[in-house]
Amino acid sequence: QRLAPSKPPLGPLRFKAPVAATPWQGVLDCTQKAEKPLQKNGRTNEIEGDEDCLYLNIYAKKLKSENPLPVMVFLYGGGFEKGDPTRDLHGPDYLMMKDVILVTIAYRLGPLGFLSLHDPAVGTPGNAGLKDQLLGLQWVKENIKHFNGDSNNITLFGESAGSASTHFMMLSPLAKGLFHKAILMSGTVLCPWALSPLKALPKRLAQANGYTGDDNDHDVLEYLQQLPAAELLRHNLLTKEENLDDCLFAFGPVIEPYLTETCIIPKQPIALFADAWGNDIPVIISGTSFEGLLMFARVHMAPFLLHELNENQQHMLPLELKQKHDIQTQRELAAKLRETHFSERELQMEHVLNYCEYASYKVFWHPILRTVKARLRHARAPTYLYRFDFDSPDFNHQRIGYCGKEVRGVSHVDDHSYLFFGDFAWKLDKDTPEFRTIQRKIDIWTSFAANSDPNCDNLGGKKWMPLQADGKLHCLNVSEDLEVIELPEIHKLQVWDSLYEVAEE
Repeated sequence: QRLAPSKPPLGPLRFKAPVAATPWQGVLDCTQKAEKPLQKNGRTNEIEGDEDCLYLNIYAKKLKSENPLPVMVFLYGGGFEKGDPTRDLHGPDYLMMKDVILVTIAYRLGPLGFLSLHDPAVGTPGNAGLKDQLLGLQWVKENIKHFNGDSNNITLFGESAGSASTHFMMLSPLAKGLFHKAILMSGTVLCPWALSPLKALPKRLAQANGYTGDDNDHDVLEYLQQLPAAELLRHNLLTKEENLDDCLFAFGPVIEPYLTETCIIPKQPIALFADAWGNDIPVIISGTSFEGLLMFARVHMAPFLLHELNENQQHMLPLELKQKHDIQTQRELAAKLRETHFSERELQMEHVLNYCEYASYKVFWHPILRTVKARLRHARAPTYLYRFDFDSPDFNHQRIGYCGKEVRGVSHVDDHSYLFFGDFAWKLDKDTPEFRTIQRKIDIWTSFAANSDPNCDNLGGKKWMPLQADGKLHCLNVSEDLEVIELPEIHKLQVWDSLYEVAEE
């Protein structure tokens, strides 16, 4: 634990791309748990963690074997503003049932990881958090052999923001060859939260902390670098209009304003798809059956997100479509969504689950579908589609956290509980459906890591085939039973597809 591939990102290195650490002499003690990256706790509003947060955790079941073991590198989620690679949330216990090496990479969050300034002279183009991930991957590729890992068999996988980060790495030439297959869990670069559209954020952040100077990148950077790090995280910068434009978080990945040797995102991500090196590696893309339940508490805290749609239904559209059409066309397109998800009713709080269903499609499943279709056009390696639909009354911790135990459904990141042990979990009886689901999930993921093929004993003889460009969208559906079925969301997804067809005409 706490093996640092880079220098501490402090002082003049705050907001900057990471700088590789100098080699150490002697024995480095990596037995103590590190702090999580600095972040604001969304429930308590307390600031937690440490600005000095760039490290790896490496978990190895065997340090010697006949052949080196497959390596699985995980990037955590949290909307690029929170998240934790430690054993509190990402304990290796379940994955260590198999012969793999697990690595979890810490990266900077919020403004510390994603502040972007346009003046090349200040050297802060943004995406430092993604560059932390890249440096971690470079370290793993170079050094994992010393931990019995196979440097030629590395799987990068992530959930939510970590999944979008994995996808960004598949698009960046800088990451080519650093991993050999990928698993995208509930997030791609096409999700509306994966690329920040906000303007003038550095100045807004400085002003929220008392800055009264000019709109000058040098002065703004200097002011922000001298503040206590915790003060950078206390303020909510988003306006009501920005919330209605799908801005779930203030700071996140951006199109970098100028090119550097560490540039990760030089232009709109979709423009990178056709020539991406990631088209040559096999991929599993997955989602949960009711992703949008993560919006349940958010709508209760900000009811305008629902009520505003009565008078201004154009806000049902993704921001990229609002930017392409006049207001009349926006409203006409949005009417299709209103009919699909709300049956044209007057929207009240009693329709919060309808809103959550709509959000499932807008925020997750339609971006996933667009990514799958792009893979089928451009990729030369297999693409597998997976849908997590196991609805435990007690062990789907994310849904319980978002909604309480009265609401049922499989929420965004509910599958996390079946990959990682942590403070949220407890030892399960091996005869429970929950433990059986863990065994299935671990077998599928590690079989893919080992062989680039997720078919394994726990599929019970069912054959899960890669998607075909001329076929139906079949997915492996994981519920009480395993089935290969046509994606159940496909009919409503076709309505969303029709909106983009209008945009392309």
